[in-house]
Amino acid sequence: MNPRILAATTGRILRQLRHDRRTVALLLVVPSALLALVHSMYVDQPSTFDRVALVMLGFFPFVVMFLVTSIAMLRERTTGTLERLLTTPLGKLDLLFGYGIAFGLAAVLQAAVATVVAYGVFGLDTAGNSGLVVLVAALNAVLAVALGLFCSAFARTEFQAVQFMPVVVVPQLLLCGLFVPRGEMAGWLQAVSDALPLSYAVEALQEVGAHAEPTGTMWRDVAVVAGAAALALVLAAATLRRRSG
Repeated sequence: MNPRILAATTGRILRQLRHDRRTVALLLVVPSALLALVHSMYVDQPSTFDRVALVMLGFFPFVVMFLVTSIAMLRERTTGTLERLLTTPLGKLDLLFGYGIAFGLAAVLQAAVATVVAYGVFGLDTAGNSGLVVLVAALNAVLAVALGLFCSAFARTEFQAVQFMPVVVVPQLLLCGLFVPRGEMAGWLQAVSDALPLSYAVEALQEVGAHAEPTGTMWRDVAVVAGAAALALVLAAATLRRRSG
């Protein structure tokens, strides 16, 4: 990768993102609005709200970033922008890591806003530092960006891109340990859960919620999520097509 080209690509994507007001609203407003809904559901059960909202701080950015990124990359391909870009010295990894960095910066802002709302407005209480929550939530969003870029290679229309949601996102939500502790699942379900990166992001958030100081398990889970994101970006580069067929 060329650092100068990578920086230029990241800047281009950030400028496009800044001028898309609907996407900005989706990134910054929707997670906080959904947290308000969760708070209303558990207004008389603060301990349950703390448990659920902490996981949702990681899950909502995951869903939003997956959706936004997969559609954004698909538009670049269907409009011919990607084909024109790849006739320049821009490489596939420069493009995809540029997307990862740009949306990663957006994810940090998204996670920070949602975390401030959760702690400051809705009274979320965790043993660990809220900064660690932002770290894990932002990293989880970067993972979603990488998965969205990878899945977009297999879609020809925006509708097809959205169809990957129940395939990629929903199973990870069901098996992440939010509804049933992973240790209490049937053996084969636990094996599937152990292979899904969102399970480790959720475990990392739960570690922050339960411990005042960062634990070895939390850092291990963070490393697993980061590794999964890097792997997904490499796979996305390997499957990236210039145009939709």
